[in-house]
Amino acid sequence: MAYHTSIYLFVFLPVVLLVYQLTPKKLRWMTLLLSGYVFFWTISGKLVLYLIGTTLFTHYIGVWMSWMKLQCETAVSGLTKEESSIVKKRYKQKEKWILIGGILGLLLALAYLKYYNFFAKNINAIIGAWGGSYALQTKELLLPIGISFYTLQAIGYMADVYWGKLKVEQHPGKLALFLGFFPQIMEGPISMYSQTADALWQGAPITGENLSKGSVRILWGLFKKMIIADRLYVFVQAIFEHYEMYHGVMIAAAAVAYTVQLYMEFSGCMDIIIGSGRMFGITLPENFRQPFASRSAAEFWRRWHITLGVWFKTYVFYPVSVSGLVKRWNKFGRKHLGKYLTKLGVSALSLFPVWICNGLWHGARWSYIFYGMYYFVILLGGIAIEPVRNKVLDACHINENAWYFRLIQILKTWMIIFTGELFFRANGLRAGISMFFSMFRNFELQRLWDGTMLTFGLDQADYLVVVVGCVVVAIVGMMKERNLLGEAGLQKLCLPMRWAIYYGLILAVVILGAYGIGYQQVDMIYAGF
Repeated sequence: MAYHTSIYLFVFLPVVLLVYQLTPKKLRWMTLLLSGYVFFWTISGKLVLYLIGTTLFTHYIGVWMSWMKLQCETAVSGLTKEESSIVKKRYKQKEKWILIGGILGLLLALAYLKYYNFFAKNINAIIGAWGGSYALQTKELLLPIGISFYTLQAIGYMADVYWGKLKVEQHPGKLALFLGFFPQIMEGPISMYSQTADALWQGAPITGENLSKGSVRILWGLFKKMIIADRLYVFVQAIFEHYEMYHGVMIAAAAVAYTVQLYMEFSGCMDIIIGSGRMFGITLPENFRQPFASRSAAEFWRRWHITLGVWFKTYVFYPVSVSGLVKRWNKFGRKHLGKYLTKLGVSALSLFPVWICNGLWHGARWSYIFYGMYYFVILLGGIAIEPVRNKVLDACHINENAWYFRLIQILKTWMIIFTGELFFRANGLRAGISMFFSMFRNFELQRLWDGTMLTFGLDQADYLVVVVGCVVVAIVGMMKERNLLGEAGLQKLCLPMRWAIYYGLILAVVILGAYGIGYQQVDMIYAGF
């Protein structure tokens, strides 16, 4: 039951809305929680037990840490300041070990289900290369839907309790609802407990305004996914599955097409998810902010999959950057290496775990690990050349805000993005490397208009629909980037214009959506992560 399917849009979501509104306010959280578990069960069946188990385990770890805090307060009562400091330090260390145990418990379950076979195959390959005969057995493991998303949310909750950002949630139902809210289960966005838990628990009534705004957001998401992304899937699939047959401009076109497909697919699903949450009065965090207007790879990742980036920054980058290892390097570097190399080393130590985790989070494939390292090298390289870059700009009297310089930066960033997504989508790292180098052979531009593009299952009308759809999305993106309509958005327009847009979206999805005879239903890409 994917978010863009008829059963979700016309059966499940309306039924949940109706039951939610008819339920007494104090019990509405139960309606949402039960709906989340039913939604999960329709996709993963009895694997819903993993979600329930994660919830109970996370709740127990949080309560245990909270109990330890209370024990500490009792223990320091009546002690001197010096004695109190010693006792607090001892109890904080105990809390730390509880947190580490909780994180390891969740990560081990995730690692076993998602990465066991990957590591088993690679270990077997190493053993075989050394002439050994022992081999780890691969297993048929069933992966619960959304495990990568709700595991990160659970870890974030435990860390926030440990840091004192949150008071522990005593009611397990509230934590269960935070982890099991049905619009978020498959693809996120990855919320922090402080962002959504209270609103979910509140049970606010459904209003006409929320229904209206939620519906428009869902329509916009369907426009991006069904009209653009699902059409491009046909072309992308044909090239990437048979990449040996193509080279030059066709590989480049496939890399660009996949990047567009991924954005339209993922951001479109986010629109449907955020719109669904809005119908219940829940404001879910935004996951995209015009990423293709970025002027650097670093800025791109501040605009793309925002909640994942914020999670890594909060729970990986920040703890590593203030760790003892980084502090020791900082002290050593300033004494022996100078400010530049010290800063570069600190950046490397802090960024490496973020990007290796980013690659592994997407899945158990070397191409994903390479994808993470690709951006690690690019971001670290950007930090390394920044002083030289600034000197060159000053010497040449180049205005960084000039339109031509911004355009060059944006185009450069596009090249980085398209190359990265080529490796991300390729069927393995070897395939990605082969496709990358084949792109520079026989780069025949005429293949884009000599009829070759019509051999992949799409006709001229399909390509026209994709191009027009992309132009519409680009125009909307530019309006948002420049805040032309302000916070009010479409509500700022006059009534006839608003309804013209609403009907236009509905007709576009109904008439131009990629479904029916000749099209296959395309699964949501990020649901597989």
